[in-house]
Amino acid sequence: MVKIVVMGLSGLLAILTSRLIIEHYGVEAYAQYGLLATLPTLLPFADLGIAAVVINSLAETKSPKTDDFVLRTIITAFRILSVSGLVIISLAVIIHLLGLWPAILGQGLIPAGGSVAALICMALFGCVLPLTVGQRIVVGLGRTTAQVAAQAVVAPFMLVSILTVVALAAPVGSFLAIFSFVGNALVSVICLAVAAKALSPQLRLAVRRIARFKRYPGVPIISLTWPVLVSSVVMPITLQTDRLLLSQLTDGDELAQYNLAAQLFGLILQTIAAAGLAMWPWYAKARSQGRVASPIVPSLWFLSGGVFLGLGMAFASPWLEVLVSKGKIHLDIWLVAGFVAFVAVEAAKYPLGMYMTDRKGLLFQVIPLLIMVPVNLGLSWNLIGVVGAGGPVLGSAIAVLLCQVFPYFWYVRRDLARRRNEQATEELTEGSNA
Repeated sequence: MVKIVVMGLSGLLAILTSRLIIEHYGVEAYAQYGLLATLPTLLPFADLGIAAVVINSLAETKSPKTDDFVLRTIITAFRILSVSGLVIISLAVIIHLLGLWPAILGQGLIPAGGSVAALICMALFGCVLPLTVGQRIVVGLGRTTAQVAAQAVVAPFMLVSILTVVALAAPVGSFLAIFSFVGNALVSVICLAVAAKALSPQLRLAVRRIARFKRYPGVPIISLTWPVLVSSVVMPITLQTDRLLLSQLTDGDELAQYNLAAQLFGLILQTIAAAGLAMWPWYAKARSQGRVASPIVPSLWFLSGGVFLGLGMAFASPWLEVLVSKGKIHLDIWLVAGFVAFVAVEAAKYPLGMYMTDRKGLLFQVIPLLIMVPVNLGLSWNLIGVVGAGGPVLGSAIAVLLCQVFPYFWYVRRDLARRRNEQATEELTEGSNA
């Protein structure tokens, strides 16, 4: 219920924010705002796969407040994310000094100030990255409701920020995305505070020991993190490059159209992601307790919910596009249909993927994901020329279905059968021994 309320209110405020941007700064500023605000989705590999280790360690322990492995895992996470953040900041500065932002981000970047805005956004992202440990901890503790509630601050912050600059008539059209990064930083701070209270004194001890490498070593993580890291590198290439492709291959309003559709359907995708992520610690705990928990029925329920919500948004989109853009942006049938399909396959995938968060499951995911890169890019590239803004999202939907949903379902069925057979054998052995 919290997820639905938060996403609903956030969606309403985001619509008002988008209308303010389009009305006072224009479609061009709105297009760049969407391009820059979603840059972090291209960098989920920034945590080098440490999220899997943190979430699994917390979900599998019986005493998270005193478990030494949990403490060392958090220390390792802080160290890795701090280094990763510094690397991102350094790369952003180098790209800016070389004047490469226009070449990377394409025609969606506003010439006046766009490059500086991109630098500031990525610098903020790098600075905040270590603080995101709090979000991993909250998820691992099974408190995804708290994480979702924390995200409720972003939309009001964005609306107040845009209202302020509009009231001041500030010429900041190129820099609006910065507010999004500041808002997300607030989420990380809130989650870190929640995690510190829930795990006290673990987080306080971890912060004190970050720089003391010899006395307080971290945990070996490569066996679990490398498949997650591969997935994190592949996923943005396959699913989050849509805006870059449109920015590079089109010169009309396709990027703005995509931004608006992604914003509307993103409300559903965020709700699905929040609900799906909550299942990760549940499946991890089931594994640690020797229970067999199937994700197949939940996957069917997620699929049904995704189709229902996607179609609802599709029917509402003609009214919403007028409300948000005052008729300046039109969402065609291919774009809307593409997002409905994408929502459906993403929904079906989540429970299956959350089940596959042990080492074997994560390893299995690597090959289908690597195959998905050329499949998605090839489909998206070609479909842009055929159906415009809807091309990339249609390509992504087809790629996810072929390279994730189908293979994951095959793996899960085999793994469930194996684990049930093992469980039956153990019960028979225990019965005969008794």
